[in-house]
Amino acid sequence: MTTNQRMAVVAVGGNSLIIDKAHQLIPDQYSAAAMTAGYIADMVAAGWNVVLTHGNGPQVGFIMRRSELSIHEVPPVPMDYAGADIQGAIGYMFDRAFRNEFRRRGIDRNPIAVVTQTIVDSNDPAFTNPTKPIGSYMEETTAKRIAREQGWTVREDAGRGWRRVVPSPQPKAIVELDEIRFLVRAGYLVIACGGGGIPVVQDAAGDLIGVEAVIDKDVASSLLARDLGADLLLVLTGVEKVAVDFNTPNQRWLDHLSVEEARRYYAEDQFDKGSMGPKIKAAIQFVDGGGPEALITDCPNVARALAGETGTRIRRD
Repeated sequence: MTTNQRMAVVAVGGNSLIIDKAHQLIPDQYSAAAMTAGYIADMVAAGWNVVLTHGNGPQVGFIMRRSELSIHEVPPVPMDYAGADIQGAIGYMFDRAFRNEFRRRGIDRNPIAVVTQTIVDSNDPAFTNPTKPIGSYMEETTAKRIAREQGWTVREDAGRGWRRVVPSPQPKAIVELDEIRFLVRAGYLVIACGGGGIPVVQDAAGDLIGVEAVIDKDVASSLLARDLGADLLLVLTGVEKVAVDFNTPNQRWLDHLSVEEARRYYAEDQFDKGSMGPKIKAAIQFVDGGGPEALITDCPNVARALAGETGTRIRRD
């Protein structure tokens, strides 16, 4: 990487790899990854150095479902190992997709996927109040029996059945930050912090210990972008722009938000906590932490958004 190249951390959602319920197979997910790689390769061709992060919610859900179905025969998969498993699998998808895309275009750049751990605080309040549902819906009797046997926390979920819930603590540090920074400076397109990173805590001796939790990938991406000194946090989602009063007669699409406006709208619960909310939070944290700007848009409009033609920008003023 030359010193004048701009760096962007690009956060891609795990749901983006599953176009619809008819396209959930691994080859379908690879096709979606390849499509995303094409849009991001446009950035690379335009001179951006990219660090790609990705979600993994549906994919971890599949692993947990398989684990539930086989729990009478084999031990269940711990959450940290499930996260590592999916980091490797999705990292492989994107690595292969980028290599193929770069070769076809004659772009002299290589991708590399880094299995990434994220340190969380063992005293984070999330550990005393698990709220993040994972795995499949179960009948109450089955859910409570498995909870007793496995030490899980289970809760009823909006009248649809019972599910396991796990903590979602705040990310504090990226364990492999120095290695990621080295690879970025060497010119690699780095794929890192999959699913927000594998959640680990440090014990009194400083040893890392995996924990049963999930980390929001947008918030972790914001932390990574700040630590790397990125020029841009690009959060890719399912809409071209951010809106306030979404799905109401007063809906209004936003081209630009100051960080203060974003903070005010966030406090007013304008953004759904399960979708746009974490993206706005990540953008606020990036700009508050010294980042020049965050940009939220969808994959097909990446080039137009970077050119200032669409998307929602969050800046200090």
